[in-house]
Amino acid sequence: MIERILLATGNAGKAAELARLLGCPVLPIAQWEPPVEDGDTFLANARIKALAGAAQAPGEWVVADDSGIEVDALDGAPGVRSARYGGDGLDDVGRTAALLQAVSSADDRAARFRCVLVAIGPDGQELHADGTLEGSLAHEPRGANGFGYDPVLIPTGETRTCGELTADEKNAISHRGAAARALRDTLGL
Repeated sequence: MIERILLATGNAGKAAELARLLGCPVLPIAQWEPPVEDGDTFLANARIKALAGAAQAPGEWVVADDSGIEVDALDGAPGVRSARYGGDGLDDVGRTAALLQAVSSADDRAARFRCVLVAIGPDGQELHADGTLEGSLAHEPRGANGFGYDPVLIPTGETRTCGELTADEKNAISHRGAAARALRDTLGL
């Protein structure tokens, strides 16, 4: 029985969100020292963080995530570079504007959010889960909810962007929610 999970982050809000999604206590790693994320895939970067977390908290279940947006017209970019897209010093609004500019003349606006979770057990066992939220890019940001690229991704079957959905609506369909549900099932939580 897993009594708690440590999340490879210093962000208490992200840990609280994952606790709601997994249905068990999730705490950020105390004095988290993030590693360099230089992987070419979401899985590689999540694994880098999970291994660093396991080294900082031996004997615990540790989970790490990596996520971002993939745009078909950009051959899957920004992908693992989502948090750094458009150049140094940009905030969420700047990155979103750079993304919309990059696809301004594209006919294909298909895109998806992707999240990969990697869990490492006290015995070194590794598990991973993947979740996606398929959709398309809006022509301009809409909505003030969420963060990152939420104001520009319209989930398939929706007319609203993720930024216009309530937190409960988004969690029910989100990439992170899908990955967390898959991991929860694998862990037997």
